[in-house]
Amino acid sequence: MTTTNNKRNIKYIVVHCTATPINTTIESIKRYWKEVRKWGNHVGYHYIIEADGDITQLLAENKNSNGVYAHNSECINIAYIGGVDKAGKPKDTRTKSQQHAMFDLIVKLTETYKGAKVLGHRDFPNVAKACPCFDVKTWLANYTPDIEPNI
Repeated sequence: MTTTNNKRNIKYIVVHCTATPINTTIESIKRYWKEVRKWGNHVGYHYIIEADGDITQLLAENKNSNGVYAHNSECINIAYIGGVDKAGKPKDTRTKSQQHAMFDLIVKLTETYKGAKVLGHRDFPNVAKACPCFDVKTWLANYTPDIEPNI
């Protein structure tokens, strides 16, 4: 079962990388979408995670983002800034802070959207990208937060 939010039937929580250096700014990513991709004010993700773990919501969850072609109406898209090495080749560049923030956000979203599958962008059919540059299912199965909760 998936959860409907304002007429959106959310089936997937999709993890992406921005395929940029880890120090890339959110504003430059938004400018790329507008000027290069010609998306106007549309964005690629609902949430974006900076190197320090700060999460910025770019779009309300009841709106479609441009994350996964032909699946945007049924996805919540989250991305970490990074995903390439210094030569521009795909690489998991997530900081520990990004991993912690990503895990917490995924937990929150899967609680909101019961039954939604958590996938990497590359896990969709006909996607010829390395994005998010790690195996999401394996990471989630093996991830243990190493920060103690504040009690």
